[in-house]
Amino acid sequence: MFEGLARWWKGVVGRMFGYDQMKAIAGTDVTMSPVMIRSINRWKAMLEGRADWIDDRQGIVSLRSEIGICRELTDIAVGEMEAKVSDDTLDQAFQTAVRDINENLQDGLALGSFILKPLGGDRSEFVSADKFVPVSFGDDGKPVDVMFLTRKRVSETSWYTRVERHRFDESGDLMIENRCYHSSAESDIGLACDITTVPEWATIEPGPVTYPGMKQNDYGYFRVPLKNRVDGSPCGVSIFAEAEDLIRRADLQYGRLDWEYKSGERAVHVDERALKHGKDGRISMPAGAQRLYRGLNLDQGSGELYKEYSPAMRDDAYIRGLEKTYRNIEFVVGLSYGDLSDTSEVDKTATEIKASKQRKYNRVNAIQENLKDCLVDFVDALAFYNDRYTSNYEFSCTFNDSILSDEETERERDRKDVAMGVMSLTEYRMKWYQEDEETAKANLPEQSSSVMP
Repeated sequence: MFEGLARWWKGVVGRMFGYDQMKAIAGTDVTMSPVMIRSINRWKAMLEGRADWIDDRQGIVSLRSEIGICRELTDIAVGEMEAKVSDDTLDQAFQTAVRDINENLQDGLALGSFILKPLGGDRSEFVSADKFVPVSFGDDGKPVDVMFLTRKRVSETSWYTRVERHRFDESGDLMIENRCYHSSAESDIGLACDITTVPEWATIEPGPVTYPGMKQNDYGYFRVPLKNRVDGSPCGVSIFAEAEDLIRRADLQYGRLDWEYKSGERAVHVDERALKHGKDGRISMPAGAQRLYRGLNLDQGSGELYKEYSPAMRDDAYIRGLEKTYRNIEFVVGLSYGDLSDTSEVDKTATEIKASKQRKYNRVNAIQENLKDCLVDFVDALAFYNDRYTSNYEFSCTFNDSILSDEETERERDRKDVAMGVMSLTEYRMKWYQEDEETAKANLPEQSSSVMP
């Protein structure tokens, strides 16, 4: 019973409301389909190490490949980002908002999208894809009708949900409305209630409030630059959406590898005749010896009191399988070979390595372009909330991708280092031809001082 309850709780914790509930709240069809809702919930579970295939009892744990993918792409995308608003007040609010952009972009890549929303003054918040509902999208692929969901738990059987809806009226002006719902379960939104019931929300204007002249969204929207193959809608999809099965295989493969180590652990089977027995008749072993020695009833006719158990390990085969899966994941999500896999196990040609780096470069550039577009809209939203919407402010955003420098440029630089004697030809071959030291030395030309590979 309790195991079943645990599995049920694992399945509902942190989930979005169902499509029917969201449709009822909006009073119309919403773009976020049931299959999209299930996908976002699944991606969130994977990111948190709670994927459906994870089973601690079976030794299947998450390798957290999902975090590795999102962290690597995010670190490179925003590692050298420089952004500034010419207006000092807006710039201060902007810099405060993007202070935690790295960790929030990681979540955005995992769940497919996020919204960066001003809260007034220098306050703002990142809203992950599991906490807002795009009701409809414009022709530019940006949501034009959004419901933001804020949940508050009062007790075990009391939940409040605030629905903050941003859309445009018939005149094209921004309109904001707040409604409140109360339920006795986390998985249910419940019935409408007065927003003043929750003290923290008592000062919020229910609305709807219209802002004449505001013809654009009052937030920035980021979408993962991938085609939505989940339901074909404008909703963003996870950066690892097309690698889900590969990630599952990697976790399962590691479970097999871990079991190989556990089951093949060296042990000594000792006949119980050779072991000391306590007063209660039970076998007594020194502390720490239980793991090595196992008391068994051996064949007494053989006369053997000890038998060593040390089977041949098959870990190399499991490791090769895991590394191959990692490289497939890298290929699908747009990482370079070696970002997840062991670089010493990357059996690829120099051309393939170069192509993988270019693939990563292109993927990061696409992420940066969508992020920049999001930040441009966010700055406009900041200006709106700070009464500077019509002021002459300018926003600049650059990504100094020195870490993603063109490979040919880097290679030419290494050639010059070889010519100057700073880098040896052996080191050059090891780096660019993916050879070990022995192989690199064997492949050196006879007149290495004058010949460049």
